[in-house]
Amino acid sequence: MAATAVAARGPIRAPRKTGWGDPAVYLVAVLLIGAMLAPVVYIILGGFRTNSQITNDPAGWPSPWQTGNYLDVLTGEVFWRQVLNSTIVALVTTAGVVTLGLMTSYILARYRFRGRGAMYSLFAAGLMFPLTVAITPLYILVRTLGLMNTLPGVILPQIGFAIPMTIIILVPFVRAIPDEIQEAASIDGCGRLGFFWRMVLPLSLPGVVTVAILTFINSWNGYLLPLFILNREETFTLPLGVQAFASQYSVDTAKVLAFTSLSMLPALLFFSLFQRRIVGGLTGAVKG
Repeated sequence: MAATAVAARGPIRAPRKTGWGDPAVYLVAVLLIGAMLAPVVYIILGGFRTNSQITNDPAGWPSPWQTGNYLDVLTGEVFWRQVLNSTIVALVTTAGVVTLGLMTSYILARYRFRGRGAMYSLFAAGLMFPLTVAITPLYILVRTLGLMNTLPGVILPQIGFAIPMTIIILVPFVRAIPDEIQEAASIDGCGRLGFFWRMVLPLSLPGVVTVAILTFINSWNGYLLPLFILNREETFTLPLGVQAFASQYSVDTAKVLAFTSLSMLPALLFFSLFQRRIVGGLTGAVKG
C-alpha cells in the first residue's frame, strides 16, 4: 500500500537550488569590497593627477592623465634604496622565521619530553604579547647590542615576534604526519634529521608556504619597529620612506600619492597571487 501511494504521487524531487543564492549577500559583499578598495584606487589614481586637479576636484578622474609623478619616483635613487632595504629585511626575516619555526614545531610535535605542553603554551601566550607593549625595553636592548640604525636591529626582533604564530600554524601539520611513516623511514635507515628534511618538510609545505607569505607581508608593512630602530635615511624601509617622503614633499600631494602607490603595490600583488595558499594553509592548521 505504501509503495503504491508513493508511486501514485510520482518520484520524489530534490529541493530546487538557486544558481546565484541570496542577492542580498552579494550586495553586501560588493559594498564591503568597494569600501576596502576605494582608498587604494583613490591613491593610485591620485598619482596620475596634478596638484591643481586634486585641489579643484578631489574625487575626480585624472584629466589629462599625468605619468610624471610616477616617473619621478621610479627614476629616483631614494625609492629603490628603500625597496632594497625592505626586500632584505622581509626575505631574511622570512627565512629565519620559517627555519626556526619549523625546527621548533618538529620538536614540539614529534618528541615527548617533560614540559612540552608548558613550552607550547608559552609560545601560544606570545600571541597575546604585542610589539607595542615591548617596544621600549626592545629599544633599550637593541641599543645595548649596538644594532641601532642597522637592518639586523629590525630583523632579529621581527623573527622573535613572528615565531609564536609560526609554531601555532606548523605544529598541527607536523603532528598530523603518521607515526608509521617515521617508523618505516627509521627501518630504511633514515635518521631523525633525515626524516625532518625528507618527510617533515615536504609534507608540511602548505603550512610553510602560509607562514612564509604572512611573515613576508607583515615584515614588508612593518612600521613601528623600524620607526624606533632606524634613524638614518639610508637605512629606511618603505613604510618609513613614505613618511619621510610625505614630510619632504608635503605640498606636492600628487607625488606623495604616487610614492605611496608604488610602495604598497608589491605587498598587494604578493598577497593577491598567494591568497589561496594562505587560506589552504590556515585551513590545514585548523583541521590538524
